Amino acid sequence: MVNGIIGKKLGMTQVFAADGSVTPVTVIKAGPCVVVQCKTVATDGYEAVQLGFVEEKSPKHTNKPMKGHFAKAGIPPTRILREFRLKGGSESINVGDKVLVDQFAENDVIEVIGTSKGRGFAGFIKRHNFAGGERAHGSMFHRAPGSIGASAYPSRVIKGTRMAGHMGVERNTVKNLRIIRVNAEENLILVRGAVPGPTGAYVMIKKAK
Repeated sequence: MVNGIIGKKLGMTQVFAADGSVTPVTVIKAGPCVVVQCKTVATDGYEAVQLGFVEEKSPKHTNKPMKGHFAKAGIPPTRILREFRLKGGSESINVGDKVLVDQFAENDVIEVIGTSKGRGFAGFIKRHNFAGGERAHGSMFHRAPGSIGASAYPSRVIKGTRMAGHMGVERNTVKNLRIIRVNAEENLILVRGAVPGPTGAYVMIKKAK
């Protein structure tokens, strides 16, 4: 069995309990997905499956290599593809098998992998959470980066020095999120808390180790 599924973030809302307590949740449309390719140790060096996220509208444009890829599997083209590793000795999985949200249940603990929101060009205080200088009278060091390297040796800026630059659009994993509710009919999962990415972003949902 595939230990995960592809989902689409629909947004955030709140769930009210019987005692009146409020829980912030993220609504994710998880699946349906279909197995497009099975990778084995003999052919690829590791065991994994490639899942395609089935949407209401099929993609308008598919290039020739991808058309051949889906034709080999005998599956209509999908726009979103993700790969999930398999554990050794797992159940046999075949191309064309469906992966649905019913593998998850309420109170399951999961991890969600997605791409964070883009923040554009950000200063080092926002990007790296530096403190900056004091706001004292006469101070001219407030939001400046300060020293970025020695002048005599090595007479250059070391690679990886934390400075201002592009922020966001990075792969992030949020672990130990709890499922509050599962709606198998509409392929919906309500996850406690926030997940990476803006509304409409695609994420990978895996069961926590």
